[in-house]
Amino acid sequence: MQDYIDFLTAGARAQQKDRFFTYITSIEEENAYYNSGANAGLGVRLSLTSNNELFVNEAFENAPGLAAGLDRGTEIVGIGTNQSNIRTVADILASAGSQGLSDALGPSTAGVTRFYRIRNAGGEKTVSITKAEFELTPVSARYGVKIIEDDGEKIGYLNLRQFIGPAEAPLRNAFTNFRNQGVRKVIVDFRYNGGGLVSIAETLGNLLGGGRSSSDIFSYTTFRQSLASNNETTRFAPAGNAVAPLKLAFIGTGGTASASELVMNSFIPYLSSDNALIGTNTYGKPVGQIAVDRPQCDDRLRVVAFRTENANRQGDYYSGLASFMKTTCVAADDIRYQLGDPQEASTRQALDFLKGRGTCTPIASSSASGGIRAQGNTQLVPTEKLELLTPQDATTPQRETPGLF
Repeated sequence: MQDYIDFLTAGARAQQKDRFFTYITSIEEENAYYNSGANAGLGVRLSLTSNNELFVNEAFENAPGLAAGLDRGTEIVGIGTNQSNIRTVADILASAGSQGLSDALGPSTAGVTRFYRIRNAGGEKTVSITKAEFELTPVSARYGVKIIEDDGEKIGYLNLRQFIGPAEAPLRNAFTNFRNQGVRKVIVDFRYNGGGLVSIAETLGNLLGGGRSSSDIFSYTTFRQSLASNNETTRFAPAGNAVAPLKLAFIGTGGTASASELVMNSFIPYLSSDNALIGTNTYGKPVGQIAVDRPQCDDRLRVVAFRTENANRQGDYYSGLASFMKTTCVAADDIRYQLGDPQEASTRQALDFLKGRGTCTPIASSSASGGIRAQGNTQLVPTEKLELLTPQDATTPQRETPGLF
């Protein structure tokens, strides 16, 4: 079925307008993901470098990967079904490509066990990890919300992993904290956020929209002419705990898409050059899908049906948002440091922008996600392009949470 859908959408894909956004999925699986973040696997995001190195970009709490020692910056050197048949990542890639690597990692099914040769700051070792069911937490309890003290000013930092139902409460709690502490400058870290529910994007927009009136437009949702009766205009509805940021810094990469881009685009008309993209160019998905269900088969067709635009009617960022944002600053995805650490390159560049320190190099629309390699460090950190690993038969969680295994 998916092959047939890909055939039908090949023309749109050639125009960069439907890059596998139309797909068949499971109703039950998708509902479980959006309602609770339910899925199964290791609970880590993985990326490949151009030198065929496999790294952990992020590890999720309450998942088997983190419990076994896989965290941001860990390199996976080899994979096997037992300790005696571990093959190096380079060997797997040479013989079967990135899909072969996804196959070696095994299906996203609870009970699947693999042996991993891993390398991090503590050295190299072999670990056995059994995949399990767990619920993704959209805002990490470790680093998802922080107040960063910078030169006497309190900067709010928010890392939103997914736009799913359970994100609403922690988002509201985060902004209550920001407002109570007088935060007026905010970093929103979307670097791996592949999108999700538009309703959560609107919630986040309202929490960032303390300076907006109820007449200000957040976004337009536009269907084709024959379905224009479905068009919607969404206006800001600032909540009591909303923040009115003087400056906003969004951290993005090629894994930043859809609802993440919707939020970023919506603030361009209001903050102009005080609204910055930090990191690298985003994915480029200014469209959304509706669901067409066949319940007797547990089949849901997610089909591109509408576009999103900001108050200026800007919405054709199919090549990413870099050329639409008034201010952009190149920064590496520095996996030597945890997300939200002021020493991490993208977070540091975001702080420099918010504080008006120094200058930065603008992001080219074709820029890639890079990293930093520390000399004399046993932990290998890539300087090459980091590309989130995605299997051909991605599950709903893997589509919306790029790099998830």
